[in-house]
Formats: sequence, structure tokens, C-alpha cells
Amino acid sequence: MKAAWGSVVVVAAVLVAGPVSMHAAPQATAAAPADSTLDARIVKRINDSSLKKYNIKVSVDNAVATLTGTVATEAERQRAAQLATIPGVARVDNQLVVDLDAGRAKGTAGRVEKGAEKTKEGTNKAIDKSAEGISKATEKTKEGAAKAADKSASGIGKAGEAITDTWIKTRVKSKFVGEDLLKDSDITVDVTDHVVTLSGTVLSEAGRARALEDTKQVEGVHQVIDKLTIGPKKQ
Repeated sequence: MKAAWGSVVVVAAVLVAGPVSMHAAPQATAAAPADSTLDARIVKRINDSSLKKYNIKVSVDNAVATLTGTVATEAERQRAAQLATIPGVARVDNQLVVDLDAGRAKGTAGRVEKGAEKTKEGTNKAIDKSAEGISKATEKTKEGAAKAADKSASGIGKAGEAITDTWIKTRVKSKFVGEDLLKDSDITVDVTDHVVTLSGTVLSEAGRARALEDTKQVEGVHQVIDKLTIGPKKQ
């Protein structure tokens, strides 16, 4: 009787308490982080490490992190993969290339660029100097040619004769021969560096003017100095 009464009590307690659920209530699931958030986190981890000197690009798509760029060693390549393995990343696609010169890439590029600028600057200066030299040489050539032309003009007559002081003196005296206005005149002709000096006497002012005019017409004469006097021919 006692055992039967105990069973009745247990059944009654179950009925009062109601049915017991056989399944636990489902727990709330945390939202997966966005690809852009994962991307930023990985980039920060790389920039905070010794790998920041490399140009490592990170791209996250559907929780797959892709790494591209170059590093100097295989150990650094593996290190980059470890830094990209964070909560929310399902897989790391490590496409990094090992290049022994990767660590010097930035510095080398800078030096190459500066070297190129210096080379360009030096080339421009050389071109400027060459142009300046050519210009000066051209000016000197022109100047020399002009001087040569002047010398040629004063040194060679129309007939191809060399114009010397002696030649000029002879030509001036020949001009006076047979000139009526200079008849009975006593004119001395001196020539120095193509400058003719007339001295002596002429009978009239008209004769004086004729002597000066005839002298100026002689080729090669640069200047005429008049020291003539009017009067009778000296005995």
C-alpha cells in the first residue's frame, strides 16, 4: 500500500508541473563581419608589423582574404598569411611573391627617380651650354667674316689689285695730272693706313676743292686730311 501511494504522489507532481520540454531554446547567432571590415583589420595588422615596408595588397571577398605583392623571404610570406588569419576569415589565398629585392624596392625606385632627374638636368644644362657655344661661335664667325670682308674690300681693288698706301698715293697723283684747276700747283701726297694727307699749294680755292674731291674718289681712301694753302707755286 505504501509503494502504491508513493507512485500516486509522483504522478500528481508531474501533472501539476506540466510537461517538460525535451529541447533547449535556440541561442542567438552572431552576425558575420563584413568583408570591408575584415579587409581593414588585416591591413592594420600588417601595418603594425615588420611587413609594413612591403607593398602588400589585401582583398577580402566572401570571407576569403587574398594577399598580393612581394616580400623578401618565405618566412615573411608565411607571416603575412598568419596575420590575415583572423576571426571571420574562412580562408587565406596567399599570392605573395618572394623577391629578394622587395625590401629595397621603394628606396631603389626613389634613387632611380632622383638619378633620372639629375641626368635630365645635366642633359638640359649640356644642351644649353652647347646652344650658347654654338651661338657665340656663330657670332664670332659672323664678326670674323665681316672683318674679313672689310679687309677684302679695302685690300683688293675692283681690278683685283692689292690696295696699299703706295697704290693709293700713285692713284691720287695720277688724278691731279691734266687737271686744269691744279695746273701750276705744288701738292705733296702722303698716305698712312689709307689716310691721305694733302699739303703744299694750289692757285685757287676751286683748285683746292678739286684736289680734295679727286682724292676722296680714289678707291681705298678712308680719310683725307687737308693741309693745302692757296698761293703761287713755290720756286
